[in-house]
Amino acid sequence: MTRPTVCCSLSLVDGGNHLTVWQHWVRQPQKIWLRRALFQVHLWSGVALGLYILMMSVTGSVLVYSNELYRAATPEPIISESPGPRLTDDELAEAARHLYLGYGVVRITRARNLDQAVDVSLRRGDEIKHRQFDPRSGSDLGDSVPIGIWLVSKLLDLHDNLLAGPTGRKVNGVGALALLAVAMTGLAIWWPGIKTWRRSLTLHRGVGWKRFTWHSHSMIGFWSLGFMLVFGVSGVYLSFPQLFQDFADRLEPPTVTNAGLRIGDRVIYWLAFLHFGRINGIGIPCSGPGLCDQTTKAIWAVFGLAPAAMFVTGTIMWWYRVLRSRMASGRRAARSPVVTAS
Repeated sequence: MTRPTVCCSLSLVDGGNHLTVWQHWVRQPQKIWLRRALFQVHLWSGVALGLYILMMSVTGSVLVYSNELYRAATPEPIISESPGPRLTDDELAEAARHLYLGYGVVRITRARNLDQAVDVSLRRGDEIKHRQFDPRSGSDLGDSVPIGIWLVSKLLDLHDNLLAGPTGRKVNGVGALALLAVAMTGLAIWWPGIKTWRRSLTLHRGVGWKRFTWHSHSMIGFWSLGFMLVFGVSGVYLSFPQLFQDFADRLEPPTVTNAGLRIGDRVIYWLAFLHFGRINGIGIPCSGPGLCDQTTKAIWAVFGLAPAAMFVTGTIMWWYRVLRSRMASGRRAARSPVVTAS
């Protein structure tokens, strides 16, 4: 009588039945070592990247409305009410140099309305000032860049470049790749098994706040996965556009006849616009301002906050499952009496 061959690497035993790894994953993925490994990767990468993801998520959602923010921050133009003729550019430059000793005037910009305040840019070494001057009296009317405009510009620079120029843009590209890794490991962890997967699509009452937090994390992750993949892939493109362009050129070399018509060109075109959810300030796929435009922007802003919500719920679970548990173990160990040999 021959003995049956046992193959442990390809099958698992469940209630006397031999199951393949795939069957076990479909039915009870919690018992597979790969899922436990992915859980650890997801947990600690989420903890390490949490504050970065939170910042990018919140600023990205706010900047969906960047055009509206710029308009709201733009003050009404200042119109000169001073008597007398308008000053020439040389006279305005002399007035500016008189007020800001040691500075040289590098540019004077007038509006279409010649009675509107004139923008004057001054430089001393590496220091630059942008001031407004009365076109008739030559008096200083204040900074030509309102504080609101400056704040929106800094917020945009923070999101795009981490306030660090090209280096920050590259760091953002690496961060976008990390977001994709967190999203994909999260998808693998989300799968609870064929019998209970529908429970992970909605929230449930009466399960306790810890379980409620877990369901919230799972549900938000599932329904926002498509948006997170778009944000991640498009974020990588915006950080390393030349790599994508070179790849598109390799797949389909550019010619005179296919310029701008290649599939790669269209994919790259939409990657840029899908990241922001708008074209020229108008929400996709709308043709102008209105309900469609605002609805699209609201959808992008809400789903843009999904990574932030994932960070918050994930941090709560990490605190109670890992950190608080270890702190409690440490306190118990500290209270335990030390036995020494006599």
